[in-house]
Amino acid sequence: MFEFIEDSLLEKLSIDTKPVWGTMTAQHMIEHLVQTLKASNGNSPINDCMNPPEKFPILKKILLSNRPLPKGFVNTIVGEGLKPLQFENLDSAKNELKKEVNFFFNYFNQHPSEKPNNPTFGPLNYEEWIVFHKKHFTHHYTQFGLIPAL
Repeated sequence: MFEFIEDSLLEKLSIDTKPVWGTMTAQHMIEHLVQTLKASNGNSPINDCMNPPEKFPILKKILLSNRPLPKGFVNTIVGEGLKPLQFENLDSAKNELKKEVNFFFNYFNQHPSEKPNNPTFGPLNYEEWIVFHKKHFTHHYTQFGLIPAL
């Protein structure tokens, strides 16, 4: 698995864990990460990007920089507000997260040259998706106090 998807961190996350900022619940956050993984592993029906292709080069520079993802960012494709929960409970969502991580690695083992669309950054290769996921997981783990803020 990704070095930042630690079972010990996921175990610390409970239904009662409150965010340091934002409105997501713990389960909403995990389900959000599941959806992002699906975008990167060929399992998402959504293949849109909110930015035009001419912005992709600068967006990739930002992605590949040391800059963390900003708090309060609203992806226009995802939209504002909380989405209805897809899984019965937090544990089911955590299990789905682990499955999608495995799908991610299997997908790129079978399709190493693919560049699935990221809703913000556009088409990303395997290495770029790894950078994105690391930043994205770090952002949300920080949001829920699972790791200290950078």
